Amino acid sequence: MNITLKNMIFYGYHGLHEAERTLGQRFAVDVTVTSDPDLDIKVKSLHDTIDYTQIFKVIKERVENYKYHLLEKLANEIVSAILKDFVLVQKVSLKVRKIAVPINGTLDYVELEMQREREKKE
Repeated sequence: MNITLKNMIFYGYHGLHEAERTLGQRFAVDVTVTSDPDLDIKVKSLHDTIDYTQIFKVIKERVENYKYHLLEKLANEIVSAILKDFVLVQKVSLKVRKIAVPINGTLDYVELEMQREREKKE
């Protein structure tokens, strides 16, 4: 089963340039979390499932309350937090877009994509 949150917009302070970490900018985030395909059959209450409102809060906290030099670090921190906080999540697919890139040229955005699966216990 997949749960996807698309085009979440946050204001953060990430980037190599001092102005990016001082003035900040908008970031867009997409995330898909994958769980047991039969989870919907087993669910009896909200505690038995993945609460996507809590996933939103985890992402919002990482984007808005921390400062990273690299998008790679921001994405890694988000994915790590989701895998740590949501034990039912088996896989996380994440896209982070820096919407206003400080490049002397025209482009829509810079996007970083990351996927990670929970390590299997043997």
